[in-house]
Amino acid sequence: MILLVIDGQGGGIGKNIIEQIRAANIDVTIIAAGTNSLATAAMMKAGADHAATGENAILYNCRNCDMIVGPIGIILSNAMFGEVSPRIAEAVSSSPAPKFLLPISKCNVSIAGIQNKPLNQYIDDIVQQVILYQSS
Repeated sequence: MILLVIDGQGGGIGKNIIEQIRAANIDVTIIAAGTNSLATAAMMKAGADHAATGENAILYNCRNCDMIVGPIGIILSNAMFGEVSPRIAEAVSSSPAPKFLLPISKCNVSIAGIQNKPLNQYIDDIVQQVILYQSS
């Protein structure tokens, strides 16, 4: 299975996700797709199998993956201070792959019913969802 991790800015969220997935010994190939080179580099250092940077890399990999993980901003045009282009948001949203998104409120989006938890707890939840999906 191919897991696409998308992140931007400094790549800290994607880095943490990849580290947790590696620590859980989940049998997936991880592709890190950063909106910028700093984010991509951080995710690659965390243990991604492959990495690519920029809009086209994200568009391409959204069509060729089995799961997508990242902050909720990856489905919102102009999120992450403009790093998520409308084309990126559309590609992620339109991908047939299941999406496991972190409800990060920095994108000016609040989701009703979501508990306010520390980021690491959300990442733990994402890792469990990936494990459940992979085993199904």
